[in-house]
Amino acid sequence: MDIYQFLVKKKFFTKEEAAQLKEEVVQTGKTLEDLLAAQGALREAEFFRWKGEALGIPFRKDLPEDISHDILSIIPRESADFYKIMPLGIQSSNVLEVGMVYPENPQAQEALKFLVRQQKLASRVYLITLSDFKKNFGKYQAVEKEVKQALESLEKDITLEDKGAPRANKGEFDRLVEEAPTIKIVSVILRQAVEGKASDIHIEPSRDCLRIRYRLDGVLYPSLVLPLQVHPAVVGRIKILSRLKIDETRLPQDGRFSAKIDQKLVDFRVSTLPTALGEKVVLRVLDATSGAKTLKELGLTGRNYDLMEKAAKLPYKMVLVTGPTGSGKTTTLYSMLHLMNSEEVNIITLEDPIEYFIEGVNQSQVNPDIGYTFANGLRQILRQDPDIIMVGEIRDEETASLAVHASLTGHLVLSTLHTNSAVGAIPRLMDMGIKPFLLAPTLSTVLSQRLVRILCQVCKKEVELSGELKKYVLDKISQLPPAAKEKVKIGENVTVFQPVGCKKCNNTGYTGRLGVFEVIEMSDGLDRLILDRAGDHELFLEARKQGMLTMEEDGVLKVLAGITSLEEVMHSTSED
Repeated sequence: MDIYQFLVKKKFFTKEEAAQLKEEVVQTGKTLEDLLAAQGALREAEFFRWKGEALGIPFRKDLPEDISHDILSIIPRESADFYKIMPLGIQSSNVLEVGMVYPENPQAQEALKFLVRQQKLASRVYLITLSDFKKNFGKYQAVEKEVKQALESLEKDITLEDKGAPRANKGEFDRLVEEAPTIKIVSVILRQAVEGKASDIHIEPSRDCLRIRYRLDGVLYPSLVLPLQVHPAVVGRIKILSRLKIDETRLPQDGRFSAKIDQKLVDFRVSTLPTALGEKVVLRVLDATSGAKTLKELGLTGRNYDLMEKAAKLPYKMVLVTGPTGSGKTTTLYSMLHLMNSEEVNIITLEDPIEYFIEGVNQSQVNPDIGYTFANGLRQILRQDPDIIMVGEIRDEETASLAVHASLTGHLVLSTLHTNSAVGAIPRLMDMGIKPFLLAPTLSTVLSQRLVRILCQVCKKEVELSGELKKYVLDKISQLPPAAKEKVKIGENVTVFQPVGCKKCNNTGYTGRLGVFEVIEMSDGLDRLILDRAGDHELFLEARKQGMLTMEEDGVLKVLAGITSLEEVMHSTSED
């Protein structure tokens, strides 16, 4: 019985679907695994579980996060890529654990036997998905090769702007961090992050190596594995660039520096953290030349866009952006500031930290260590004759009270708040001591958001939904406000797009991120409910009467438009 017959018997797909897939395999030259990987992670994982049962090979979903160079070197990179096999670890009895996508391939099995025989090892094979192999193949970096590339890269490729940075006090360590090899290693780390469009760089010491990981579209990917011996010099070099205390390794530190990479100015925000194995460093990559995105580029459309554009033109009141950490709240506020920025207005911000510098805006960074908090800073800002005030975050009762009073006295106040929904901002502010009779006349607009990855437009694949997923989409459409429902054109067949993976998107299936939003505007109905101290549910029902789309519904509309995948929306908008 072949795999198609087995899966039909297990009701994984019908005979018609099996015939269609067989034909597609012949026509495209792709494997069945390729085609099912394009249908999403859940579908792919289910297929590989059944495949493992058919072949009698255990299916392994959770791969090790760290794989040492010694383990990786057992199977050469080229062989791993060609046969889609990956060493996972060695058991105490000299048994090499190996992940294979195609264990039924006799050539792959022969290659594996030859390689482990050379190392005088036995092997234990596990089935792994094609997506997991692609995602973890980035770990397959030869340490010597990466270090050699770093040492051979020319310093002129990157001109680091570290003029005036403090020097280390200890002569020997100062010499280490200023040596050309160390400078070049750091240069390569920074350049790879910028060229790969990463948002963050993680430099993490482990017991036997220094691991470099990059965050791309919200997901961390391993990249470089360096000898542990270079860790102090690499961290020291970054500290010098960001003007941090080079001999302080016991306390966290924050700093920033700029680099010119391929004629493009890039800012790096640096955070160090002492760990049991040494200092961990995270660098946030901020492209200073890219400029802020417009509200439409962020993903705001229709009613949501109209309300935020209207809020940007208000002479006073308070506008809030809510969501968890890392959901893009500050980016949205920056887009609002660019929309408001002109010679006629005085804009002052209080931030922690300043992420991007905006020409024409007076940006100030708080420093709680010396008593310069959001609350104290806000008191001083009011003496600077501002028209528009941005407070990075409302964290406490004092800041909330000052922000409300600033909006009452003729200022437009923008800020962020940690709540799960737009209507949740109202009871949150009341919990912080804001009286309902003050909140109703001051609060104008609240936006809540999450981030979803954008499908790669080159390789995304259209699929027809069925079963529970189809029911989920139809249920969401049926609940849309009338104005939004009128614009949705959908027939009996519901088709969406799924990620596939290609060279352009580094085999992730996604390129970039955008937001899914829900926006409420204060109205007479909401005012009355606030004065009556109504609960979240009553506030939500009133917001729906306004025509508010939930973030989940906004996400489903973006799925139907082919912008993102259903899995992304379901994952990002699910309640914890």
